[in-house]
Amino acid sequence: MRGKRNYGQFCGLAAGLDVVGERWALLIVRELLIGPARFNEILGNLPGLGPNLLSDRLRALAARGVLESAAVPGDGRGRRYRLTARGEQLREPLLALARWGMAFLGEEEARDGAVRAAWGILAVQAMIHGRPVPEVDEAYEFRVADETFHIEVAAGRAVTRRGPAGAPALVVVTDAETFVSIGAEMRTPFEALISGRLRIDGDPEAARRCVEFMGLLDAAARRPDGSGEPVAAAAPPG
Repeated sequence: MRGKRNYGQFCGLAAGLDVVGERWALLIVRELLIGPARFNEILGNLPGLGPNLLSDRLRALAARGVLESAAVPGDGRGRRYRLTARGEQLREPLLALARWGMAFLGEEEARDGAVRAAWGILAVQAMIHGRPVPEVDEAYEFRVADETFHIEVAAGRAVTRRGPAGAPALVVVTDAETFVSIGAEMRTPFEALISGRLRIDGDPEAARRCVEFMGLLDAAARRPDGSGEPVAAAAPPG
């Protein structure tokens, strides 16, 4: 785009960063990976971002074909932003980046950082991305603060969807900070259970499969004490 700063390199990574490398751009994409959203919904989930800068970023991303706006049915003036097919292609690299970035979360971010329950939807996708899918057909439902979403496992594939599952084999109830801290390996599911900040209802074997699928059984082996027993005990009593 003429007049816009760019890296001036004949390189795919540099060209991609020319499009989404500006501050806040990828977090705007994150919000739209969760689902279409209005301007004020995006703004409300990005504390520290002002409306003028959000408008600039939305215009720039729309100009490069990453997102588009569409009319809201029943609201003559309302507009909702959504990713284009090109923008949706960012899901896989962003999930990988989110999974990589979890290792850098710490107590300071947990104490002072903003957290939204809806971010748990992408956190789950990041945690299961590339992992072996359980050889069963079942669903795991998560109720994180005011958000409900689920993983549906069927025919060797796993899909994360917003809303409740039809007949979940497992229901997990917690708050947003606890959910993210488990994903960041700052605490184990077992520790959250005994603190009362996590509740698991359902089939104990489904709980074990879900914890393993999300990589949380592996997490205990990476803890400083090297103990794997607490996470394995995260399944509810039979």
